[in-house]
Amino acid sequence: MIERLTVKFHDHIVGTLSLTPDNRLCVFQYDTAWLAGGFSISPLDLPLKPGSFIAKPLPFAGNFGIFEDSLPDGYGRYLLHKALAKEGIDDSSLSSLDRLSIVGAGGMGALTYEPARKTNVKNDIVDFDLLQTRALEVLKERQDSDAELLLYKSGNSGGARPKAVFSDPEGHWLVKFRHHYDPLDIGVMEYHYNERARNCGIDVPDFKLINGRYFASRRFDRLKSGERVHVATAGALLGTSLNEPVLDYSNLLALTGYLTQKAEDVEEMYRRMIFNYLTDNKDDHCKNFSFLVTKDNDSMWRWRLAPAYDLTLCSEGYNGEHATSVNGSGRPSLSDFIAIGK
Repeated sequence: MIERLTVKFHDHIVGTLSLTPDNRLCVFQYDTAWLAGGFSISPLDLPLKPGSFIAKPLPFAGNFGIFEDSLPDGYGRYLLHKALAKEGIDDSSLSSLDRLSIVGAGGMGALTYEPARKTNVKNDIVDFDLLQTRALEVLKERQDSDAELLLYKSGNSGGARPKAVFSDPEGHWLVKFRHHYDPLDIGVMEYHYNERARNCGIDVPDFKLINGRYFASRRFDRLKSGERVHVATAGALLGTSLNEPVLDYSNLLALTGYLTQKAEDVEEMYRRMIFNYLTDNKDDHCKNFSFLVTKDNDSMWRWRLAPAYDLTLCSEGYNGEHATSVNGSGRPSLSDFIAIGK
């Protein structure tokens, strides 16, 4: 069991992560140098000040939300379970620190963790049709020999659908594949959703179709140079799990205003709320909204709203309703949207 991790950002030590004596809760402390020139990696949970922070037991099983963001969930968690099972390891016995050590420097966002567990991947496949085929085989329990490869290719990203990260001369991308329950044209559908969102004035990353079927989105957690960008989901910042859809868009609007201090970012979040409801995208859970940290011209670190992502048709949702309510309602009326706007 890992007893202590060093958390880094661009090779600078952010702080140390350890466990309470009963190994149940994570403990984080900022490094002295980071306190002098860094930024809070999670302003509500981990304000930039000295001392030890102890995570709550729920909702992240004793972990902090910002570090939970680094861990794979959904499809990635399934792959991790399969990959570890091949080594005779029960992943349910691992602590949050053990899991973060497996991620190491291979996760989304900018935070990295040391010491890192070495990966055994030797064959880095770049054939997207082959990756799609192997992902479906693993998901349908037909084989698990490619689980570690697929986890490596996914960049430890979250979400239910198979994904892979890749780079080309145009930049750094995240490409999505079909799950076995998805329609055959799911990639084309998401492409058109992003076209419509852009036409509606919503900030979406650059996107394209690969092989005419796989939707690829430019990674906003990487600059063109490859430099990593610190990103945090709304769920991590608010301490809310996607397993318990209790979020309201009023919470997201308030969080956006608090973090960014920009009216245009708050208006952008409101626009996304309207878009999700009008286009039946009910997968608007707390991990599908993110914020990122950049350094302004005055060399000050500032939070801003990250581009929109995971915009596509999702008519089932959570018991037929959106994951995030409007004015407390999962089936809002026009008066609810107006109330939230006010």
